[in-house]
Order: sequence, then structure tokens, then C-alpha cells
Amino acid sequence: MEKIYDLIILGGGPAGLSAGLYAGRARLDTVIIEKSIAGGQAATTSDIDNYPGVRNAKGPEVSQVMKNQAEDFGTEFITGDVSEVDFSGEIKVVKTTSGEYRGRSVIISTGARPKKLGFPGEAEYTGRGVAYCATCDGEFFTDLEVFVLGAGYAAAEEAIYLTRFAKKVTIIAREPEFTCAKSIAEKVFENEKIEVIFNTEIVEASGDEMINYAKFKNNLTNETWEHRSEENFGIFVFIGYEPITEKFVGHVKMDSAGYIPTDENMNTDIEGVYAAGDLRPKMLRQVVTAVADGAIAATAAERYVSEFKRRPGKSESEKPKPKIQTEKDLIKNKKTGFLKEETAYQIEEVFRKMEREVTFVTIVDENVKKSLELKEILEEIVELGDKLKLEVYKRGENLELEKKINADKYPVVAFLDNEGRYRGVKFHGIPGGHELNSFVAAVYNLAGPGQELTSEILEKIKEIDKKINIKVGVSLSCHHCPDAVIAAQRLAIENENIEAEMVDVLQFADIRAEYNIMSVPAIIINDSEVYFGAKKIDEIIEMLKK
Repeated sequence: MEKIYDLIILGGGPAGLSAGLYAGRARLDTVIIEKSIAGGQAATTSDIDNYPGVRNAKGPEVSQVMKNQAEDFGTEFITGDVSEVDFSGEIKVVKTTSGEYRGRSVIISTGARPKKLGFPGEAEYTGRGVAYCATCDGEFFTDLEVFVLGAGYAAAEEAIYLTRFAKKVTIIAREPEFTCAKSIAEKVFENEKIEVIFNTEIVEASGDEMINYAKFKNNLTNETWEHRSEENFGIFVFIGYEPITEKFVGHVKMDSAGYIPTDENMNTDIEGVYAAGDLRPKMLRQVVTAVADGAIAATAAERYVSEFKRRPGKSESEKPKPKIQTEKDLIKNKKTGFLKEETAYQIEEVFRKMEREVTFVTIVDENVKKSLELKEILEEIVELGDKLKLEVYKRGENLELEKKINADKYPVVAFLDNEGRYRGVKFHGIPGGHELNSFVAAVYNLAGPGQELTSEILEKIKEIDKKINIKVGVSLSCHHCPDAVIAAQRLAIENENIEAEMVDVLQFADIRAEYNIMSVPAIIINDSEVYFGAKKIDEIIEMLKK
């Protein structure tokens, strides 16, 4: 019989994690489906200073604790991107890249994404000076000037973060003052590396390969001024967010801006479907309001599911008891090597599902520190799966194999299948940070069972009949990058004509310079065409057809 969850939570940001915690405590059989990493925008925020009870916290740390709490009460986590939903029946259906899931209730908590401003040059120079994520791209602007567009929380906080790298940060705000909390504004004014210019808007930006010119206008006097530089500089856009709700158009009621209205209990206009977090119309969008929404939505869902099961003909399903903390659980966050014990435990659970053997092959250049470090990390990872093997060679020791896996940069690790064939999956960099997700996904997809793909997508992949190399430039702090790496490497696994490499571009200055990369993910096709931004597998397929 096909499994039916009590509650399916779409999105693993603070609202979704809070809902998972409360639902798990209520003994609901709950799954959270998140396409990337748990934590949403919070996971990419450097510092969280306004969450009650938590002082001087880092966004990724808070996000991980929230995820651990939900798991402690039995909530299941699945990586997948929603492709289609059907909320018309009593049992709700959610189709994703990882399969189809059915549930008695659904909480939509997919969050919001940064808005684009639309000024001339914004689209043309995205990835080559224009950026939207300070934690992802800030390091590319080390010792360069940076402009930050916006006057809210994100603009102020990210401007402060960017001072770690940029030699000067200038905030351009069309408003007459900051719209964020005064305490954050004060931190901005106190920072010697930040200049603030109010009542001003960007008119255009341009350059040669990268931005070196921008024009601005005072919106009170209409006076314009220009910034020219022999060096490149950056423009970070933080002008607000738009809801990520396009997959639910026609399935739940939305307002003209795409937000999902709810009542005070997070009910949408569809019975058994709730909305929580930044995708709701509300005055304040912060972690504290998101987790409140999630808690309320889960509580409402619990009451709905309880009533649902009391209806005639509806049987009560048994929910596993909450996990009782053992001594092992209490030390999960102790770091034993490259991997924290909690992370190692989660990866081990994935590797237990492997159907076929996978061999890691690394060529070690002893003159490259990261190459030696990668070897040690692989030795640790290979211990987590019975079907994992590791082959280590010094550079020049096995020239035939080096040629076979196209080992042209170091560090390098390539994946061989159970028949010893190189399947086009390769990593040039440490599989740490967010890229640990793509590394584990590559093993799972190569070994089987793999993340589910539609027959239509598989057919399109098989149709590619020419040799193609895909390099996905990443930084380990980029939360958008794993999606692009996973998608590209899945293409390679399914089609022997394709090779897909993850490249940590912060380790390869020559690649950054050659392709003018100032933002990630950067997808390089056949060392020629470069595309910036997170891409899904169908989007990459279309790029390969050009």
C-alpha cells in the first residue's frame, strides 16, 4: 500500500523546520521536502542578532539546530524540488524530482527569493559584477569597491558582512532613511568602511567584460553622477523579496503579488492546506515570525488530521514514537574529523540505500595542500558505506587513469561505477560546505536507486549525441550551487557523452579570470558559453541544445 503521510511540509526554511518540530511532537507522520539546504534564507545569513534567546548566532548554526530538533521528534527529510501538486482531493498529492508523495495535509513554506531591480545592465552583468547573495559571492570582491542597493534589513546586514572583503561599501538607497531597525542602521553608520547615500537610485551599469561604470540619480533633484573605475567593482541588489509560489498557481488562492493569504491559523482557502513564512502577506518577515507561522500551521494541521482520521472509513495510522535521546545522540555534534558525527550519521543512512558499488579515484599532487586534504576526507567518507571504494594515486603514477578521468586540475576526485567505468562525475575542490550535499547526491544517483526523473526528462537526456563538458563553478558557501552541480552531474550519469565537473572557483584564480566569474553558480559549457545562477536539470538540457 502506498504510504500516506499525515503532513507534507514543502520548504525547509525556519517556518518549515518549526512546523516539522511541532508536528513531530504531535506524533504526526511528517516529511519536509526541501530542494536545497535546511534553513532557507537564514542558512545564508552571517549573523542573527534579533532572535530571542539566541545571542551572536550564525545563520547556518541556528538552521542546523532547528533541523536537528525536528529530526529528534521523528520528522523525515527528503531532498527534492516540487514539480506539480494536486490539492483537489482529501489526500493531497505532491510530485517532486525525488518522487511522488501523498499526505492528508500540506504546509506550504517555500519562502521568498530576492527581487531584481531591472536597471539597464543588471541582467547583462549578473555574475560579472551584479550579485544577490553576499555570503555566496562576497569573497569574489576582496579588495574591490562594492555598491549595495537597498535600505532594509537585508541591505544593511549584508553591507556590514561585505566589509569583511571589500575595501569600501557604498549603500545606495532611494528612501530618505533606513527602513530596518535603528540598531542595525547604527551599526552601518559606525562602520568606517561604509558610506550611505539616501534619495538615490541606480540608472545603469556597464563595463567591458565586467562592471567598471555605474550611473546614479538623486530622486529629489534629478541630479546624476557617475562612478568609473579602472578596477572592476560590484553591485549587490537587496531591494526586497518575492514569494516562491508559482508552483501553486491555480491550486490555492493568491493575491496580485503572488503571496498566499491565510487566516490567523494559517488556513488557506483549501481545506487541509496551510501556508507559513515569508510567502504570506504580513508586515514583518523575519525568522521569529516565520517560526511562529510554522508552529501555528502545524498545530492547525494536527487538529485537522485528527478530525480526518475520525471520519467514517478513515483508519488511524501508527506514528513512530519520538526518538529517545541516547548517549550517542548527545554527542552528535562533536566533530570527529571532517564530518560532525550527526552529519556522518545522516550520510551513512543515505549510503545504506546504495544498490551498486562506487569507486572514488583521487590523483594526489603533493605540492597542492587541498589535494592532500581531499585524500584524507575521502578516506573518512568511504568508511560510511559498504559499497564505497577508494583508489589513491600520486600524480604521474598512473598516467592512463589520469587521462581516463581528464585529471587536469588539483585537487580532483572522479567517480567510477561498479564496472570501473568513469561516468563523467568529477569534483575539483573539497566537498565541504553546501557541496557535501552534491557529493552525496552524486553517489546516490550513480549507485542507485537515485533521485527520480520523469520519463520525459530521461528521454531528452538520452537524445544528446555530442560530447559535452560542463564545469559548474561554485563556492562552498553558496546555497544555490548544489542544485546546479547535482543537475549537471545527473546528466553525466545518464549520458556517457557528458562530463560534469564541480569546480571551487575560489581555488582556481585562472578559471575565475578566464571566464570573468564574480558570482556563482557559474555553468561553463564546453569551455565557451557561461551561464550564471541556479539552474534545474531541464534548463541545463535546453542550454546544451544551443
